[in-house]
Amino acid sequence: MLNTESPSTQHTELDRYATPDLVAAFVDDQLRAVDAVRAAGPDLARAVDAALPRMLNGGRLIYAGAGTSGRLGVLDSVELYPTFSWPHERAIGLLAGGNTAMFVAVEGAEDDADQGARDVQGVHVGPNDVVLLIAASGSTPYVLGALQAARSAGALTVGFANNPNAPVTQQADMGITLDTGSEVISGSTRLKAGTSQKIALNTFSSALMVRLNKVYGNLMVDLKATNAKLVRRAVALTMRAAACDEARARETLQACDHHVKVAVVAIRCGVDIATAKERLAAAGDSVRSALDLA
Repeated sequence: MLNTESPSTQHTELDRYATPDLVAAFVDDQLRAVDAVRAAGPDLARAVDAALPRMLNGGRLIYAGAGTSGRLGVLDSVELYPTFSWPHERAIGLLAGGNTAMFVAVEGAEDDADQGARDVQGVHVGPNDVVLLIAASGSTPYVLGALQAARSAGALTVGFANNPNAPVTQQADMGITLDTGSEVISGSTRLKAGTSQKIALNTFSSALMVRLNKVYGNLMVDLKATNAKLVRRAVALTMRAAACDEARARETLQACDHHVKVAVVAIRCGVDIATAKERLAAAGDSVRSALDLA
């Protein structure tokens, strides 16, 4: 029996717990998700380094999964645009059952390996792409079908599973094992197995974006200011990174379509917007390097 399917030996009378104890059991068990991702840290780091040259060469991040795992992949993919201005077309979520499965369980979709392959082929995966295959069991047919199609296309494949020696981690170019063990409710991998996947995907994509110069210090200077909240955030980030007042930050941001990177370089270097853009381009879009060139 898979670790994720094995009954927990710690909470054999869960249904008899008082509510505070019931809540504590669920919360405390989540701590094992952090431990599992921490143990996978070296493998995650290697995956980030392997993905980087493909992204620099114009590649895409493509997530494939079913159920909770697939939804977490979609979630990670869609958040890259507002957070890092990563283009929508370069972060694609493939979910067993299609878009409908984001909101309603599509029974049997995860068992269709051929559909997984067709979905990968449908987005024309190529050698510069990185395909993230996510499955708690590590043996979901849809995900394995997607994996084989991605490998055939020459993409870098990274498999995530919550069981050791799972097919998805063994067959992928790089395997990330998040060994979370049994769940408080037996087999309910929407619990800490899902939490570990969320942490791992966040860690992978965020670390990759840092390597792609989307962050200056620990500031998200390449966000896309698509709403009032993010405009306010862009102003605050510019004030902090450029050590300027709010009026100067707003004025400069308005002149460069609220691109924090450009505003910071323009203010810190005392140059106009066009020159700031040129300096960033010459520095590989790195704020730190652009400032060093000044």
